[in-house]
Amino acid sequence: MARRTRASTRPKRPEWQETLIFLVKLVAIVFVVRSFLISPFVIPSGSMLPRTLIGDYLFVTKWNYGYSRHSLPFSLPLIPGRLFPSTPARGDVVVFKAPPGNNEDWIKRVIGLPGDTVQMRGGTLFLNGKAVPKQRVADFVLPLSPNSPCDPYFRDDGPDGTPVCRYPQFEETLPGGVRYRILDQGFSVGDDTGIYRVPAGHVFMMGDNRDDSKDSRFPDSIGYVPLENLEGKAVVNFWSTDGSASWLLPWTWPGATRWNRIGELY
Repeated sequence: MARRTRASTRPKRPEWQETLIFLVKLVAIVFVVRSFLISPFVIPSGSMLPRTLIGDYLFVTKWNYGYSRHSLPFSLPLIPGRLFPSTPARGDVVVFKAPPGNNEDWIKRVIGLPGDTVQMRGGTLFLNGKAVPKQRVADFVLPLSPNSPCDPYFRDDGPDGTPVCRYPQFEETLPGGVRYRILDQGFSVGDDTGIYRVPAGHVFMMGDNRDDSKDSRFPDSIGYVPLENLEGKAVVNFWSTDGSASWLLPWTWPGATRWNRIGELY
């Protein structure tokens, strides 16, 4: 008679225990991946037009600037200070916990590093006392949709007669050569500011939609952003929708998908 092995005599766990163990393992894997490797982020506003659109879904890599409590879901206080810290480069598009509440995820572009001076004069960005080159380029044209509302002043008709939003667009070039597009919708209170000197351990953030962005230009908004608030760097769009589809009606999804934005790198 064959001898029973230890494995064959081990009592089988109840199905509910097997399911619970599987779910715990799954939650642990998701926690690690989202905290330390990569995390999704959905664009909620137009403050970073033309770089991001409402309804863009993008991946954020978590290792670029080190790890802090804000790297973890719900900012769990499990990491003291910053681990493996690194300072972002000017021009990086970054997701961060917005001060002072530190309870909302925002996305902006890094403009000023610790020790830099930043100022706006007549809608032109000055960095360390020098004007950042700003060149007029073709208008940014965006079809109207639920995720792309438009002020009547900028509303126009596209070549096929469909309504579009047409914004004046410019290209800025930061020291070091990073180029990106911005929108300038005309005069706003953020076009002329005092001189901001970025303190140690902080960065100065701005939205690319200069006249429709709450950012470091406004002390009553977020002011300077602590480096420990940085969660990660935007790297790629993995999905984008114009908001015209219903999640309960799958056949409407393809028509609402902005296919040309999927795979765009930052």
